[in-house]
Amino acid sequence: MNIYPDFGALGDNTTLHNVIGALLTFVLITTVLTMLISGITWAIATANGNHTTATKARTGLLVALGTAALAGAGITWLNWLINLGDQL
Repeated sequence: MNIYPDFGALGDNTTLHNVIGALLTFVLITTVLTMLISGITWAIATANGNHTTATKARTGLLVALGTAALAGAGITWLNWLINLGDQL
């Protein structure tokens, strides 16, 4: 049993798998939007010489990247726990 982002799960959240898939979908969409906005802000701020805003945008980009990595690691960990529970 594996869990993946599932856009179809957004309407029917009756099982744990659907809830986790829907939450992961929201996390990944938010992360991509944050990375996009932070990257654009970083580029514009650097081009205009605003180093304070560029630093904050770079931090936002790195936080979004870390969030995406943790979401992927969380899914791997959750799949491992579910498989471990099936073996007990």
